[in-house]
Amino acid sequence: MDKIKLARRAAAPMVLAAGALVLATGAARSRDDGAAPQAAKAAAADAAAPDSPADRRVFYGELHLHTTLSFDAWTFGTKVTPDQAYKFARGETVMVSPAQLGAEQGMTTDEAVPAKRSWPLDFAAVTDHSEFLGAVAQLDDPNSGFSKSDFGKSLKAGGRGAFFRAAAVMHGGDSEAAGEMKAAAQAADGWAVETKAVRDNYQPGRFTTLLAYEWTSSPGHGIHMHRNVIFEKDHAPAPFTSVDSTRPEDLWAFMDGVRKTGLDLLAIPHNSNLSDGLDFDWNNSDGRPIDAAYALQRARNEPLVEISQVKGTSETTPELSPSDEFAGFEIMDRIYAGETEAKQNGSYVRQGWGRGLVIESKTGANPFKMGVVGASDIHNGLSTSEEEQTPGASMGFDPRTMPVQGAALKRTLGLDGDALSVRPNGQRENDPLQMSSAAITGVWAEENTRPAIFAALKRKETFATSGTRIRVRMFGGWSFAQADLKRPDWIRRAYAAGVPMGGDLPAAGAGKAPSFIVQAAKDPTGANLDRVQIIKVWLAGDGYREKVFDVALSDGRAVDPKTGKAPAVRNTVDLKTGRYANSVGAKVLTQVWTDPDFDPKAPAVYYARVIEIPTPRWTTLMALRNHLPLPEKAPATIQERAWTSPIWYDPPKTTAARAASRRNG
Repeated sequence: MDKIKLARRAAAPMVLAAGALVLATGAARSRDDGAAPQAAKAAAADAAAPDSPADRRVFYGELHLHTTLSFDAWTFGTKVTPDQAYKFARGETVMVSPAQLGAEQGMTTDEAVPAKRSWPLDFAAVTDHSEFLGAVAQLDDPNSGFSKSDFGKSLKAGGRGAFFRAAAVMHGGDSEAAGEMKAAAQAADGWAVETKAVRDNYQPGRFTTLLAYEWTSSPGHGIHMHRNVIFEKDHAPAPFTSVDSTRPEDLWAFMDGVRKTGLDLLAIPHNSNLSDGLDFDWNNSDGRPIDAAYALQRARNEPLVEISQVKGTSETTPELSPSDEFAGFEIMDRIYAGETEAKQNGSYVRQGWGRGLVIESKTGANPFKMGVVGASDIHNGLSTSEEEQTPGASMGFDPRTMPVQGAALKRTLGLDGDALSVRPNGQRENDPLQMSSAAITGVWAEENTRPAIFAALKRKETFATSGTRIRVRMFGGWSFAQADLKRPDWIRRAYAAGVPMGGDLPAAGAGKAPSFIVQAAKDPTGANLDRVQIIKVWLAGDGYREKVFDVALSDGRAVDPKTGKAPAVRNTVDLKTGRYANSVGAKVLTQVWTDPDFDPKAPAVYYARVIEIPTPRWTTLMALRNHLPLPEKAPATIQERAWTSPIWYDPPKTTAARAASRRNG
């Protein structure tokens, strides 16, 4: 039966349990009955969380989102508040102001319009830029001191000019203007606004809010060293900002200090693809080789990394992984399109995993022992993740009520015949055609409460998807067999006899090779699955190597023993209608796979990648919706996917050396 992506409707999510797919809600949808204060009810629910790993269910969420309190989002035209952002994320309708619609969608209207997600998320973190939090939004109040200041008046028109003037102040320019921005931020009290929104919108069992902000260090125009800082509770000290320091090491020192007060937190690097080789460099911020102390501090504070978002996917590239036929997925290959080509070495997650093994072999500690998350980095407060809700910018929208129009539409699809416009600082604008749909994070947790969600993030029992609700589970051990999947309690046994994604393989007996259970299910309202792969990265001499294994294929296909490749799944997309057929692919793929090339002396990293059958890309859907030709410079179809957090293998000697390093470091 054909599927029309434009007409998707939310459905009850599926949970992988007891070896079968069971229709169930991802969280109990009970609503507050008003009998007790929300804060007291939340605390009681948090304290009663179950603790059996086999009871864990999948929940989907957003970990990177901006509202009008972010200096850049305001200059783009955003008026959506943190409170509205959480309501939109959990599936409620919010009203979008005419000013925002005009600035971001090119709409001419005097009235606010309703907007709604296709399906509700289970958890979310608003991560507004911590630098001068809420300051620029003070310009919406004509009576504020900032509105009356000379610098404030220069920003009121918004747009790129305002963005770059504000950004220059944030990065150390114009001390007088910085003083005005600081005063405006104090008047806005943005951290109190963020905290209140987190508390007001937390609904244990139904929707979890996470207190967070973005630390925005940019050592060069367009170079990202940014981190999203996530707290375990609904209170935290004022943010540490890049105005305080642009060095990640100083952020981690701040985090270590907060942790000593009894409040846990973690940081998530994002857009490593745009870090210009800095995120997974061999050296620290001072240019010195990474040592054990650095590696341990980073691993302690950054257990996760964002692998995909609207500004591209950071898994790997065809140049870094030439034997990986699926490496070229949603690559944004320039810091600013047409201006500066980003350095690939040191900018992609798979390479980070490999370099981490090399560094650990020399220092005894691995700085890049990261699980994965996906997110949006949307800057208008409307967290959307499906292709039809992608407008070719860091924005979310509801195409039914707020379609991209006029010149903005043609510019988005590259149909205006003009070269990319030039920013006030001389750089060219990002190419909208290189923007992606938003990614999302999946976690396996006992329930939808803040402690359970944060604990899942901390232990790295997470996966990322490119925006669809693929469900994937992975376990590693030394004795798994295909027959285990026939047992009704195989999940309980997998936890008992092995480790889930994000974990370290336990010690093995001599002569054994590790085996992995992978089970993936399609999005309930989306496309079937093409295949499941396991990617292995292992230490080899002074470097590392990688290999992709097709471990589960749909439609009875098999890997060709001569080429090592599997035939492509059939593409059913009709480029005239935007329809595709689930007549190919599989609803569920499950496999137990044993590493055929295992070397017990070589440390290794294993993670799974799940790939859907081809579906239309957002550019195709937008063009068809507006009766315009398909953009020639963008792929007409994509294969959405999911990535699991890895499972690590350390030989006994490596484990001992690491323990010694920790004692000495």
